[in-house]
Amino acid sequence: MFIGLVSQSDCFANIVEMEGTKVSYLKILTYHRELLVSRLRSIQCILDNLLACSFVCEEEVEIVLRSATRMDQVRKILELVQCKGEEACEYLIYVLYKVCDAYIDLQPWLKEIDYAPSSDATALSVANTDPISRYSEKLRHEMSRDTCFIMSYGQREETRLEDLYTDTQMDLLNDCNESLGFLGNLDQLLGDHAVFNPQGEIIYVMGDAGVGKSILLHRLQNLWSKRDLQTDAIFFFKFRCRMFSIFKDTDQISLRDLLFKYNCFPDHDPDNEVFDYILRFPEKVLFTFDGYDELQMNDLMNAPEVVSPDIKAHPVQLLDSLLCGKLLRGSQKVLTARTGTEIQSKVIRKKVVLRGFSPAHLKTYISIHFKEQAHRDQVSVQLDACPYLCGLCSTPLFCWIVLKSFRHLHTMHDSFDLPETCITLTDLFLLLCEVYLSRSGSPEPSLLKKSPRCVSETFVSGLRPLAAFAKLALQGMERSSFVYSQEELTECGLTEEDLTLGFLRPVSECDASGGAATFELLHIILHSFLAAFALVLDEQAAAGSILKFFTECSRKREPRCLPFDFCFCGSSKSNEKAPFEKNEHLQFTNLFLCGLLSKAHAGLMEHLVSPVLLRKKRALLKSYLSTSVKSHLSGLPYHNSGEGRKVHVLPNFLWMLRCIFETGSRDIAQMTAKGIEADFIKLGYCNVFSGDCTALNFVLQHRPRLLGLDMDNNNIGDYGVKQLQPSFCKMTIVRLCVNHLSDSSIEVLAEELCIHKVVEVLGLYNNCITDVGAKLVAQIIEQCPKLRVVKIGKNKITSVGGRYLANAIQRSASIFDVGMWGNSIGDEGAQAFAEALRNHPRLTNLSLSANGITSKGGRCLAEALKENTVLRIFWLVQNELTDDAAPHLADLVQANTGLSHLWLINNQLTVAGIKILAAALNLNTALKEICVKANQLSEEEEEQFGEDKRLRFH
Repeated sequence: MFIGLVSQSDCFANIVEMEGTKVSYLKILTYHRELLVSRLRSIQCILDNLLACSFVCEEEVEIVLRSATRMDQVRKILELVQCKGEEACEYLIYVLYKVCDAYIDLQPWLKEIDYAPSSDATALSVANTDPISRYSEKLRHEMSRDTCFIMSYGQREETRLEDLYTDTQMDLLNDCNESLGFLGNLDQLLGDHAVFNPQGEIIYVMGDAGVGKSILLHRLQNLWSKRDLQTDAIFFFKFRCRMFSIFKDTDQISLRDLLFKYNCFPDHDPDNEVFDYILRFPEKVLFTFDGYDELQMNDLMNAPEVVSPDIKAHPVQLLDSLLCGKLLRGSQKVLTARTGTEIQSKVIRKKVVLRGFSPAHLKTYISIHFKEQAHRDQVSVQLDACPYLCGLCSTPLFCWIVLKSFRHLHTMHDSFDLPETCITLTDLFLLLCEVYLSRSGSPEPSLLKKSPRCVSETFVSGLRPLAAFAKLALQGMERSSFVYSQEELTECGLTEEDLTLGFLRPVSECDASGGAATFELLHIILHSFLAAFALVLDEQAAAGSILKFFTECSRKREPRCLPFDFCFCGSSKSNEKAPFEKNEHLQFTNLFLCGLLSKAHAGLMEHLVSPVLLRKKRALLKSYLSTSVKSHLSGLPYHNSGEGRKVHVLPNFLWMLRCIFETGSRDIAQMTAKGIEADFIKLGYCNVFSGDCTALNFVLQHRPRLLGLDMDNNNIGDYGVKQLQPSFCKMTIVRLCVNHLSDSSIEVLAEELCIHKVVEVLGLYNNCITDVGAKLVAQIIEQCPKLRVVKIGKNKITSVGGRYLANAIQRSASIFDVGMWGNSIGDEGAQAFAEALRNHPRLTNLSLSANGITSKGGRCLAEALKENTVLRIFWLVQNELTDDAAPHLADLVQANTGLSHLWLINNQLTVAGIKILAAALNLNTALKEICVKANQLSEEEEEQFGEDKRLRFH
């Protein structure tokens, strides 16, 4: 409540009483004059509206503006409107009511006086001309203009965002990086759902290169500009972290300049009201910061943090203080970075990882690119024939390259089909370059006759600009700076005509200060590809220089948690520059180098480089890879376990496999497979995506012995499972938990595992398997005589699928551990499992937790288990068991069958039911524990059972 308001409330009541039912707005202004003088801002908006409605004249406006201070101006306005009468006084209050953003300090006062505009007031128009509202509109207008078209993929063709944007899978994570399910829309990204740290400042969006982080922010910005985004933010500032590389270490700017100079300046704001508003109401501000992994961290890491908005500092310091919450605490901030960029949890509010296109998203994207059904069918057939290509197309950037190339080359030439064999990333980017280079010097194709396609001719004719772009990319890679000036382009031999090919795009953010135009290559992966091309084309440098980035990637660096180290960790940092904490861009360069020097591309590259030099570089690379593979495999941390010799590989192992696949060398693949001495490989949490499964299969198919493979908590999807199909014949352990698998993956598994019958462990927890997939898993259980463990919890299995599985388990003589936690089998499924349990010779561990089982199902299970002497661990956690089930469970306990662990946590048992179980427990010698935590007992009631320690409440 405002100062002075309470003391004047009685006076206000008297006003109403004196005037009867009619409020005197003139007297309201008189009584609240002191409050209005101190709180009223945005004078110009009030004067504009009073003048427009003829309550004041221009001479009176000039008199007001001649007053020395804002408070004096408010006093003059109040005197003027009070002289004009009741209508003018109410109109002044009506302006404060309508332009609420500008007069946010007075909104509580309007509620206190219970202001409701009269019909006379609402008949008058109000123009919102205050600087705050006008600046918000200016931001929306400019952001709409900047985001309504996609400029990412070549300057010749602008595509409307709405005509090309397709949602991707946005996987919401908790603080332990466990999936909470997919977001339905971008509004949920900004919402409070799944916020695990309310004190955090950042909504952290991560994903692999090319998965769509930037275009997601693009979409977010566009929605805000059209008021289609559910947020209270009236200001939206967007930054690309790469732009901070244009600043010199000595540059110093203020927070105000950072916001306005690199977005847009407010107009007609002599009193600095917009910036003052931002400082006072940071919750009205939304930021996006794209590509934090590309931010350079150098000597600034020793600089003190910035806590005052008035202090000038280096832009990177200001950025860091914004993200930490030292500046504009409470504003909304969305930060993107590549997967694996570690950020301290204390600054993260919520976390989302982008998983790329699902099959449904891919179909939508194809339909957007190809309007004719015949073309859609042709593309779909070719993609279905190449699962690896489908896997690559789950990454939006790669999908765009495939579809764009298909459409362009199909238009230009008589025929164009995607390769029938597995194509590599190198193939994709060669395809993209072919499309761009074919624009140069090629006449438009005739309507009656199309030109034949000759890849080598396209590259030979376009070698000059391609070499220039490659040189530019290599220079940027060497100095870890990916923004280029016009002078740098010219020095590399690029012309104005070359800029229209599509490789480069302007960096508009860096132009806001009025400086010279700057450019960047359209994507970081293209940057890496061109840098690799430069290494292959270079005939002046020593042949061994092609290995420079392999050497860089092999260096061991101390792990650091980014960002904000210098905000939280003091200044004990090295002055050594570390532009990128992740070296993924270098890894991609190495990968493309392997692809370009492969035998598959020798025919093309020999048209561009001396064949003798090409063979020399290829031999050097093969020798280096062979040596590195042997060294890497010998250094892996092996250890013995019950599942044989086990190794948990490091992420660098995955890059090694990718490089081997790009080479296409069977010799290196065979050597790698023989060098893996482990019986069980763990690849959990290694960020494996579907396309990587082809590289993994390329090596594992050469392994002579059986192997266990744990790929839990990755993103391989259905396409990845299809790529691994040839290797399933050797797998004794198949762990694919948390990988977004559907029933189609289970179909592939059933086909392979039932043929070879070597599988012993099958892990499918937390996927998207329905009853259809459950029937296929049941088939695997029945037909694989060595299968011992099945984990299929947290899927979408109902009582129908539960019956399939229970019947198969009943027939299996080998299975001893089954996990069904988190399905929906209900009482019908429980009854089927009861029959399976009765006299089962092998099953020792069973979890039916969180399956909607009531006392009816509990009774059936308890009755059946009285005839089972093998089961040792039984979980019925988080079901709906009441005291009605207690007597039957007590009979089971009293039967002393050999059951050692019974978990009934989080059911609906009361003290009466627990008493029945406790009495039975006194007659049991085998049970080690009955866990009944989180049932319907008070602490006092739980204390009654303290004597028997086997009855556990905690």
